[in-house]
Amino acid sequence: MITIIAIPEIPIIKENDNLGKIICETAKKAGIKFLSGDILVIAQSIVSRAEGRVVDLKTINPSSFALAISQEVDKDPQLVEVILRETKSIVRMGRGHLIVETKVNGVCANAGVDRSNVPGENFVSLLPLNSDTSARRIYKEIKEITGEDVAIIISDTHGRPLREGAINVAIGVAGIIPILNYKGKEDLFGYVLETTKIAVADELASAAELVMGQSNEALPVILIRGYNYQKGFGSAKELIRPAEKDLFW
Repeated sequence: MITIIAIPEIPIIKENDNLGKIICETAKKAGIKFLSGDILVIAQSIVSRAEGRVVDLKTINPSSFALAISQEVDKDPQLVEVILRETKSIVRMGRGHLIVETKVNGVCANAGVDRSNVPGENFVSLLPLNSDTSARRIYKEIKEITGEDVAIIISDTHGRPLREGAINVAIGVAGIIPILNYKGKEDLFGYVLETTKIAVADELASAAELVMGQSNEALPVILIRGYNYQKGFGSAKELIRPAEKDLFW
């Protein structure tokens, strides 16, 4: 049986906070003991805040290019400037949307720059510089404190081509192989599968979001227990389809 449990009363995370220590201390207060084989899904917003990846828009001087783009997509020029600084290339824009290839996390809206769950009216959070590295650091901290092997998934909310509604996906992983490969296995009728891969890290991130929610910052850390995952140190970058294989880019 798979169980999904919120770690209650995670405090407001500030720059340089030790997330692993805070998560362990908060879980202990709630009577939750981590076990090897558990999975923790952690909202990107608190990881970014702990790493100081927060920008005050009042300090941003937009370039002429950002001013032009802001008129095209009807967004705050200062916000657009921050998005462009996190962008490798613009994939699509129009009708209020700015879809870009980020420097580190593949294609997403607004380069992952987000106003939600960030204290302060003019502040936005940026994605971690390397979400896999962030996940591995938290994994190591929790293992040092508890002695248990607890997989870490850092999640973020993404839209999807040709589908309404957003879901949570994995942007950083540690202690878990993010893709389950069924190639070479037989289906129910003996057909040998040739290409089937399942993005289990994304599925776990979305499962956690059912409890985490989008508006309740008090639930940014979710424990998943009972899922038999493949242990190891893969990378969330394995979940990003290369542009040459993408029919919609």
